[in-house]
Amino acid sequence: MRNSVRVLQIAFTYIGTIVGAGFATGREILQFFTQYGHWATLTILLATGIFIWLGTKIMTISRRIGAKSFEDLNKFLFGEKAGVWISLFMFVILLGVNSIMLAGAGSVFVEHLNLSYQTGLFVTMIGTYFILRKGIQSIMTMNSLVVPMMLTLSLAIISQTIQTPGATRFLTLTTDHTLPSVWLAPLLYTSFNLVMAMPVLVPLGSQTKSARAVTWGGIIGGTGVGFMLMAAHFAMSAHMPGISQYEIPMGSIANQLGWLVQIIYLILIFLEIFSTFVANIYGITLQVQQRTSLSPRVITLGIMVFCYFFSQFGFSSLLSLLYPMFGGLCLLWVLRLTLFGTPEIRGK
Repeated sequence: MRNSVRVLQIAFTYIGTIVGAGFATGREILQFFTQYGHWATLTILLATGIFIWLGTKIMTISRRIGAKSFEDLNKFLFGEKAGVWISLFMFVILLGVNSIMLAGAGSVFVEHLNLSYQTGLFVTMIGTYFILRKGIQSIMTMNSLVVPMMLTLSLAIISQTIQTPGATRFLTLTTDHTLPSVWLAPLLYTSFNLVMAMPVLVPLGSQTKSARAVTWGGIIGGTGVGFMLMAAHFAMSAHMPGISQYEIPMGSIANQLGWLVQIIYLILIFLEIFSTFVANIYGITLQVQQRTSLSPRVITLGIMVFCYFFSQFGFSSLLSLLYPMFGGLCLLWVLRLTLFGTPEIRGK
């Protein structure tokens, strides 16, 4: 019984870490999948397989080598020196992404709750600080509450879409994009998201005693991500091409389900931003903790103050410069992970 609970906690944490704000709004799914028409169904299946395989592999290797942070995994995959430099680059990107996520949380408060931007930032940071006082267990508990809500909303959206005239359009939509770009999209999408999820997948695997729990958690988690991808693609395909003009395409679909679903969807957008922010702050804290004698709470506060400062100005120009390089690194990292053999089992 306890092992089954742990499996679900791992699966929900995996899903909650991958499913961020871009996923919730539908922009990422539209960009990497739906715009490619009927091919998207196949590329989503490919992405699902990659999430199951490599997400499980990250956690399995981390468990077997006893990795304390994503830097330990990078050193294992790329060697001592290269692993350190790759981790530092990831560290910079993660700080930038978290600053943008924090800004996104503030925007939710301004645009949908009629509260101040600063209120959104402080609520997010205070909530993050108190959740992280109990470490990885609190992250799993949070996702065990949030992710079932996400899955329920996905089912509601599927149920509503089936009743629309365009329900079968996901099978017939055409695209002007070339086949290489069609099949490169899921590789880019999974590579980026796996690297972004690594800061929490590594401790999630290394702090789980049961190898079976890690394996099944990865399988169920990867499958859950694939299901939510397919649900959103199915819904957006029924409203193409008009849906592509919206900044938050999934929000437009949720509006058709009534005021209650709109409120739930709004809450979920914030919670998805929040859960990803918490997970990333936790992973960054673990890496910094290996290099300093400061307590985890002090490190967490320092990182959040940094993110708060830069959320006032935005990281857009910096990230536009670093993102192309980071995208290439993500592909290289996933290729290395794919080709790397699993280390010897240290315990069952």
